[in-house]
Amino acid sequence: MNKEAALVVFSGGQDSTTCLFWAKREFRKVYALSFLYGQKHQKEVELAREIARKAEVEFEVMDVSFIGKLGHNSLTDPDMVMDREKPADGVPNTFVPGRNLFFLSIAAVYAREKGINHIVTGVSQTDFSGYPDCRDAFIKSLNVTLNLAMDEQFVLHTPLMWIDKAETWALADELGVLDLIRHETLTCYNGIPGDGCGHCPACKLRREGLEKYLAGK
Repeated sequence: MNKEAALVVFSGGQDSTTCLFWAKREFRKVYALSFLYGQKHQKEVELAREIARKAEVEFEVMDVSFIGKLGHNSLTDPDMVMDREKPADGVPNTFVPGRNLFFLSIAAVYAREKGINHIVTGVSQTDFSGYPDCRDAFIKSLNVTLNLAMDEQFVLHTPLMWIDKAETWALADELGVLDLIRHETLTCYNGIPGDGCGHCPACKLRREGLEKYLAGK
């Protein structure tokens, strides 16, 4: 197994950027892979490219727009009103069905071609949304499936799985990139970098985490 290199599934948002710099600390060679999946906030990919340049990691974008057309969700459907809160009976309509399943499967094929065994993703089970493809059980299951599917020994790393947004900001600070993440990433579902729109679910979660972290310093 190649223990020197890692591939980061990289959106240019807070979580994946934190993971990118975590990977730079843990591995000698880091690659970043972004996806265009029909998201309304695809400016994130432009920012991801610039962050990857500053981080001095190899960067590539793949167009997988079919993912956004497979199911109805408010991140890819301009006519759907975004859920501001998590519905009591399910996940918010910002959930893109199959997104992480496809992203990680494609990333594994990409990694295999480059001889990479370690794949890093910023999913977190502690996020309010409860997306099923961000849960630890899914990641562990997919890790086994990818290894069986390609007869490889991939390791899916999830540095943020069990920490909340305040702890994610703390990790960014520890890695020396808090200001970069605060001002140059795009987490906002409405496509506004930095502090974002302030009212979409992603912005509220990000802001509350930052306020909690700064208050506790």
